[in-house]
Amino acid sequence: MPSPTSELEVLTDGPETSTAADALLNGLDEAQANAVTTDTTPLAIHAGAGSGKTRVLTRRIAWRSLTGRSDPRRVLALTFTRKAAAELRSRLRILGLRDQVAAGTFHSVAYAQLRIWWKDNDIPEPQLLDRRSDLITKHVPRDRRTTDVKDVVSEIGWAKARRVAPERYAAAAEEAGRNPPLALTVIAEIFRKYEDEKSQKKMVDFDDLLDDCRRALTGDGRKSKLFADAQRWRFRHLYVDEFQDVNPLQFSLLDAWLGGRQDLCVVGDPDQAIYGWNGADADHLRRFDTHFRDGTVLELRQNYRSTPQVLRTAAAALAGHEPMEANKPSGPTPTVNSYPDDKKEAEAIAQRVRDSHGANRPWSQQAVLVRTNAQTGKVAAALKDAGIPIRTRSGSGIKDQPDVKSALSLMAKTSGGSLAKQFDDFLPRAGSDTSNQVADHSNAEREAAFAELRYLRDEFLTLDPTGTPADFTTWVHKIAGNEIDDSTDAVEVVTFHGAKGLEWPTVHIAGLENGLVPIGHAHDPNALAEERRLLYVALTRAEETLHCSWAAERTFGTRTSKRSPSPWLVDIEAAITALDRPLDHHDQGRRAKAARSHTRRPSPPENPDVAALKAWRLATAKAANVPAFVVFSDATLEAILEMLPTTPAELLSIPGIGPVKVDRYGNELLAVLAGLD
Repeated sequence: MPSPTSELEVLTDGPETSTAADALLNGLDEAQANAVTTDTTPLAIHAGAGSGKTRVLTRRIAWRSLTGRSDPRRVLALTFTRKAAAELRSRLRILGLRDQVAAGTFHSVAYAQLRIWWKDNDIPEPQLLDRRSDLITKHVPRDRRTTDVKDVVSEIGWAKARRVAPERYAAAAEEAGRNPPLALTVIAEIFRKYEDEKSQKKMVDFDDLLDDCRRALTGDGRKSKLFADAQRWRFRHLYVDEFQDVNPLQFSLLDAWLGGRQDLCVVGDPDQAIYGWNGADADHLRRFDTHFRDGTVLELRQNYRSTPQVLRTAAAALAGHEPMEANKPSGPTPTVNSYPDDKKEAEAIAQRVRDSHGANRPWSQQAVLVRTNAQTGKVAAALKDAGIPIRTRSGSGIKDQPDVKSALSLMAKTSGGSLAKQFDDFLPRAGSDTSNQVADHSNAEREAAFAELRYLRDEFLTLDPTGTPADFTTWVHKIAGNEIDDSTDAVEVVTFHGAKGLEWPTVHIAGLENGLVPIGHAHDPNALAEERRLLYVALTRAEETLHCSWAAERTFGTRTSKRSPSPWLVDIEAAITALDRPLDHHDQGRRAKAARSHTRRPSPPENPDVAALKAWRLATAKAANVPAFVVFSDATLEAILEMLPTTPAELLSIPGIGPVKVDRYGNELLAVLAGLD
């Protein structure tokens, strides 16, 4: 039997393979080609909005495979949505890879590996908890259940993403400036009860999948070593998309998958880091060469999505950032309009949407973006009243399609077998007479649903090649969730967060008011910076035409309030006004070069005092089995050294230190400070 290496040599040997590899570089700019072909690892690619991120990622995987640098059967590509994973696999097939590359979300890959771990070790598979609220609600004070359960669920999700245990939650939340509706100590107690009940009932939530997989890979026993060796042998070349959205829990699992190896490539954009509120930590990308000492960072600053007018307007949201270099020709000037109230605003948007629609402009080429879900109702109603088809991100998924439900039901009842060989047997025969075939439109929806189910099959088989139809059904129901049907021609109504990763020729952004943009609860500099990035994400969804608006009065439920424009509209309107003096290509190149030259700044050298504090923090964190930042962040350490407090009262005056931390660490910290030179 040939070795994996010799098989790879056979797969990549010959002039046809060499020609195909060279063809992958066609159409790439210099920075993209360098990102595709560099042999340096670990590698981070900072890919700005519209810079061809997915194109570079897929071509790098394909180029390294076709040139013999990687074995495509040993590639694992991690994404944050199944749709992104399906698109990645589809592009790789088009690029000529003969072998199926494994691509999936952190959770789907962890779940597939854990099922192998459980089976090999005769461990009963725990029940996967779909909704945390099922266990949390009863622990929330009765008079707060109708209003605060969602916030408590969010806080527990944040804590688990940051690898913060219940007993550490109050201190970590205090330092992070979290401001939930219940006292931090109350949420910590609810968190503890939730974890205890989950353990008693032998249940796991989605975050447990990540941590349990990490534990299985890093355990001290022989079984863990065998399991880790098998998984690391199978997946030797790792890629991560949207790396700015990785949280500490996901990063710890990635580290376990790597097992000290260097073959890692990540792609992301620090300017699109918008999930810090949910536990993500863009520091993994911003300081990649610190987290990976031998790491290299490359920049992609050419934009192929948007017009120069859109890019210059969007850059204003980031205050001081140079716009990316546009490759599209000039387009219409973005607009900013105000309206007396949100009803008039919604009606005006509906009229503008209708005016922009035409024979060559389907509805699906437009979207309306808002900051919060609460704003979608009035916009959606106005569009419906105007006879405009709409789609929202809360729609039903393919699992609700009757034929898909029927196919999954049959698979669930099948004992044993091979999904790879039997999948098509569960689908209705082509041309069969079903209720879903009463019209061409229904046929199209039905075929789109089955195409999505096939994508799910492909993803599952890359993770579990020997899986059965019943295994697949379990995985679909637990991991897949409800997906949005994008096959119909409709205007998308979506939040800024929901629009991430999407793009449309025409974008209407509504509700640019103080209290929404930025959101009212964003007060500290980090939260406000994230709100600016969120607005930037919204603005850069537009390819050609961008319309912004705000209302002087807005109604939420029965409450109507006066509104003022977002403070950032001043910058946006100034940028639009300056469009009268368009940048020529030379100016764009100069600005992009200047932006690149300021991307990297060397970190200041540590002095003995900083080293002493960090050593104490590390020892304290290890003793408590928590990440170091849970004790004190780097920013807090710097503030401590600036003030050099000598009493608990002085400690309390430092940002990031509250009563809980003073009680827990105060005496030890003061003793360390007293011993500094």
